[in-house]
Amino acid sequence: MMEISAQLVKKLRELTDAGMMDCKKALVETKGEIEKAVEYLREKGLSKAAKKADRIASEGVVSVEVASDFSKASLLEINSETDFVAKNDTFKELVQKSAKIVFENELSEVSSLNTSVVDGTKFEEFLQQNIAKIGENIVIRRIDTIKVQGNAVVNGYVHSNGRVGVLIAIAYKKESSKAKAAELARNFCMHAAAMKPQVLSYTELDSEFIKQEKVALIAELTKENEELQRLGKPLHKIPTYISRSELTPAVLEQAKKDFEAELQKQGKPEKIWEKIIPGQIERFIADNTLIDQRLTLLGQFFVMDDKKTIAQVLENVGKELSDELEITKYVRFELGEGIEKKVEDFAAEVAMQMK
Repeated sequence: MMEISAQLVKKLRELTDAGMMDCKKALVETKGEIEKAVEYLREKGLSKAAKKADRIASEGVVSVEVASDFSKASLLEINSETDFVAKNDTFKELVQKSAKIVFENELSEVSSLNTSVVDGTKFEEFLQQNIAKIGENIVIRRIDTIKVQGNAVVNGYVHSNGRVGVLIAIAYKKESSKAKAAELARNFCMHAAAMKPQVLSYTELDSEFIKQEKVALIAELTKENEELQRLGKPLHKIPTYISRSELTPAVLEQAKKDFEAELQKQGKPEKIWEKIIPGQIERFIADNTLIDQRLTLLGQFFVMDDKKTIAQVLENVGKELSDELEITKYVRFELGEGIEKKVEDFAAEVAMQMK
């Protein structure tokens, strides 16, 4: 029998949480090759860490790191099975070390993190050790890093509960705009954390999606109008369009002509039309971009000034600075989004065990 050191057995046990003798046997069978031994235990159903990997991890934490000069920022989501474990000191240390690697190495792919080294150990192995210690499945679900150069900043925000994190990069023309751009990026991040825009701009919504959403939105508003009518309250306007992408120059020109015709019908002097029509056009755009207001960052009304969209705030601040500001990147992670949580039926589980 091949001689297996106690140190090697201990290392395999930390990785898999399998029994001492099972670890020793696995190492003998695989001639001391640790990775093959891990796979051996997994195939035999003896690796507790491997079994934990089958369990759904939808809790955990989102972490944000931002450079002091706003030149780069990173975002990390690590999932655990329970919220209780997310408060565990070992888990917190895992998050801290993982976030540091992501930030310092400017990583944006989990695969790159897995091949990194932490405390002299390959990250995958380091993670398995922590899974064994913590006693729950832990998953590095996603990471992202934004790095900017020249006249640009990136800032971030993580909500106090650690469940939502956002990064936003803003470019500008004048160096004197840097501090204001960084502040604005932070405020926009806080807005996005609360209002959940899915994409930056309406340009990221394809025409087929808009077509489908229009049918659903009109049906939704029509249904709500039935209840509002019953209650004697003002009804929703049923929009003709729902996204800025549909408001072509021809559509806006026709809207302008319609407003002019209405003002003429009302007997308003033509010399005051130019003061009235811009506001009417602005209202027309707001009434016909409802899907942008729900799903896009630039199309939403800013929570700190709900009379203006994010795009309008960006433009206005640019004018105040005699500059042009542009959001160039937007990333938002919400903990567990898209993960189907397992609902445990405790009574059924007990009954199954009693058979």
